[in-house]
Amino acid sequence: MLSFFKRILYFSLVILLLFSCSKQPKSKEKDPNTILPESFKRDLKQIKESGILKAITTYSPTGYFLYRGQTLGFEYEMLNRIADKLDVSLEIILADDIDSLIPMLNQGKGDIISTGYTITAERKKQINFVDPYLITHQTLIQKKPANWRKMGIDRIKKQLITDVVDLIGDTVSVRKKTSFYDQLVNLSQTLGDTIYIDILPGYLTVEETIKMVNDGKIKYTIADNNIASIHKSYYPDLDVETPVSLSQRIAWAVRKNSPDLLEELNKSIKNYKGSKEYNIIYNKYFKNRRKFNKIISSDYYTETTGKISVYDDLVKKYATEIGWDWRLVKSVIYQESKFEPNIKSWAGAGGLMQIMPATAKGLGIKNVHDPEQSIKGGLKYLNKLYNYWTSVPDSIQRIKFALASYNCGYGHVIDAKALAKKHKKDTLNWDNGVDEFILKLSKPKYYRDPVVRSGYVRGSEPYNYVNDIYYRFKHYKDFVDE
Repeated sequence: MLSFFKRILYFSLVILLLFSCSKQPKSKEKDPNTILPESFKRDLKQIKESGILKAITTYSPTGYFLYRGQTLGFEYEMLNRIADKLDVSLEIILADDIDSLIPMLNQGKGDIISTGYTITAERKKQINFVDPYLITHQTLIQKKPANWRKMGIDRIKKQLITDVVDLIGDTVSVRKKTSFYDQLVNLSQTLGDTIYIDILPGYLTVEETIKMVNDGKIKYTIADNNIASIHKSYYPDLDVETPVSLSQRIAWAVRKNSPDLLEELNKSIKNYKGSKEYNIIYNKYFKNRRKFNKIISSDYYTETTGKISVYDDLVKKYATEIGWDWRLVKSVIYQESKFEPNIKSWAGAGGLMQIMPATAKGLGIKNVHDPEQSIKGGLKYLNKLYNYWTSVPDSIQRIKFALASYNCGYGHVIDAKALAKKHKKDTLNWDNGVDEFILKLSKPKYYRDPVVRSGYVRGSEPYNYVNDIYYRFKHYKDFVDE
C-alpha cells in the first residue's frame, strides 16, 4: 500500500514538473518583419540628396485615392505641400495592410508613415510621432433598425448601443494592430468584464469594415469619428453617435533615428495646421458630404471599380496594338486633356490627345474631338516617334524620348541629344542625361550653339511633361492591375 502511494506521489511530482516547465517563458525570437530603427538610417540630409520623400500609406477615400484619373486625398495633399517646401519629389509607397506600416518604416522602405495614425504608448516605443495634425475620438459603427425611418428617435436609441457598458458580452470586429483593438482591450479591463473581439484581416481598410457593418456582414466596428461621420452621409442606415474613447491625437510617424526629418515635419505641421489652406483641404475631404458621396458612388472611383475613365476600353485596344502599357497611355491622355475630348489649346491642338491640325491631317484624323480617332491617331503618332529612337536600347528611356518629342517636337530633342554628346554626357538615357540639356535649350548660350538646329524651346515643359506622366503612371499602377 505504501509503495502504491509512493508511485502516486512520484507521478504527481513528474506531472507538476512538466506543467511548470511548460509555463517557463520561451526565448523570444525576433520577428523577421521587424528591424530595429538603428539598422537603417536615412534622415533629412539623405532625403534631400536623393530628391525623394518616400511616404508609406494605405488606400483611403479621404487620405489617398484615385478619382477620374486624378490622385487625391487629405494626407496626400498635405504631403505634396511639404515635399514642395523641401524641394523634393513625393513618392507614395503603398502598404498591403496596416500591420506592415511600422516594419516597412523601420526597414527603410519609406521615410514617413503618412496615413492617419493614432498616437499610442505602444507605438511610441517603436517610432517617433510627428506633432498631431488632427484631434478626434473613436466611435462605434452600428446599423440602425431595419424600419428606423418609421420610428421615433427614442425608439431607435432603445435598439442601439448608446453606452459602452452595453457592449459587455457582445462582439466588436476590428483589425488587431490598431488603436481600435487596444481601446477595446482597455474598455474590458476598465469595465471589469468582457467585450469579445472578432479579429479582422489586416489588409481591410477602415472604410471596408464600415461597409461590412452596413452590409450586415459584421455587427459592430470602430472608426475615428471624422472618418465615420463622412461615411455616414453615404450609408444613412448606420449610426456613428456612440463614442468609445476620449479624444485621441492623429499624426504621422518617422524612424527614431530621423531627428532632423522629425523637426522639419513638426515645423511644417505647426505652420500649416490652422491655416486657411489647411481648413479648406480638411473641409474638402471631411465636410463636403455631397462631393464625398459623388466620389464613392462613381464608376471612376478607381479603388473599388478599377476604372480610370470612360475611355479605358478604347485605350486598352489601341495601346495593345503598339505594345504600350494602357495605364501609361491613360497618364498621357490625362496630362494632355484631363479626359476632356472637346478641349482646345491656345495653339490649336484639340481632343483627348491634343493633336495639332497639320499632324491630324497627316494621320488621317477627320475629327480630333472624336475620342476614338484621337486615341488611335495619337498612339499612332507616339509609336512613330518611338520608332525614331531605335538607337536608345532601354525601352523605358526610349518611351521617354518619344514622349518628350510628342510634347516639344522631335527636332528639339535631337538638339538636346547633340548638346549632351558635345558635353560628353549620356546620350542614350533621358534621365540624368538628355533631360538636363532640354532644360538648357531655353538659354541663349545653348540654343545658339552651332550643334543646335531647331533653336529655342521652353525646356521646362517637356522636362516636366515626361516626369509628370511617369509620376502619375506610378499611381495608376498602384490602383489598377495591368
